[in-house]
Parts: sequence; structure tokens; C-alpha cells
Amino acid sequence: MNLTSIAVFCGSQNGSDPIFVQHATELGGYMGRNNITLIYGGGKKGLMGAVADSAMKSGGKVTGIIPEILIGWEHQHTGITDLQVVADMHARKKIMYDLCDAAIILPGGHGTLDEMFEMLTWNTLKIHNKKIILLNSAGFYNHLISHISHMQQCDFLYEDWRDRILVVDTVQQIISFLNEGKS
Repeated sequence: MNLTSIAVFCGSQNGSDPIFVQHATELGGYMGRNNITLIYGGGKKGLMGAVADSAMKSGGKVTGIIPEILIGWEHQHTGITDLQVVADMHARKKIMYDLCDAAIILPGGHGTLDEMFEMLTWNTLKIHNKKIILLNSAGFYNHLISHISHMQQCDFLYEDWRDRILVVDTVQQIISFLNEGKS
């Protein structure tokens, strides 16, 4: 799989398990070293800051998209390649989707889930067909995965959700998946 840009959706906090920051740092470093542009929410705190800092330190390009309302909460990152301040969350998501070839979901809160589910919905509606990778760091998404499976079992999904989302437990599994198409 030859991707030039990947959107990473994740929290503006570190979370309670150190593996969350470790995975964000590993992912950003891999993207930077492999010339894959990071498209992300533009914040300098939490997992957002960790993935962006790591990508930049590894020689990568980082584009942040932050809505005006979140500048105070997420503290816009001024040490990245490109920072775009947009009017609202809708503009943020649209630009991020347009700029990326695929998306990786790290642990996060409501915003992260909103971004993942909107992208998944757009995939289902055939608005785009970008791969979505869910990094289930330390089982963070186990309950969500179970619930999505339950939605499928109850016939509320039009197709097998596993055709749209690849669930992995480590950054190395993401790297292996991304490298499959290069050989």
C-alpha cells in the first residue's frame, strides 16, 4: 500500500496508559522516516502532540487542521510544517478527509469517535473508499469493537464492518499492513 498522507485521529490528552503515548510516538516516527505526511487535528497536547512531535523529529511533514474554537483547549501546534485554522469542526473533518489517503484511529474521546464514525459513514455511503485502521492500544477499543459487532448481529449495518475497518493492536501491525503493497 503506497500512501503519501495519513490522517491520524486521536486524543488531545495522554490517557491513563503510557502505551497510548508510546504508540503515538512510534507511529509519528514511522511516518516521518517514511515520507508519509501526517494530517491531524493541529493540537500540541496529548496524543496529538506526541504523534506530531515524533513525525517532525523524524524529518516528516505535518499538516494540522484546527478549528478556532479548539485553539484554547488543544493549543495549536506552532512547530509543524503547516497549520490551518478553520471555522469549525465540519471544515476540519472535510479538509482532513480530502488531504489523506487513509486514516488511523488512536485512543481518544468523543471527538476521535466522531471523526472515525463520520469517515466510516462516508465509506459506507461510497463518498470515499479510504482505509480506516483502528489501533486498539492495550485493548482500549475492545468495548467499541464488541458494540459494532453487536450492531452487525442485530442487522443494523449494511455490510460487514470488518471490510471497512482494520483492527490492530500494535504499530508494527500497521507498518506491516502499509508495507504489504510495497513489495
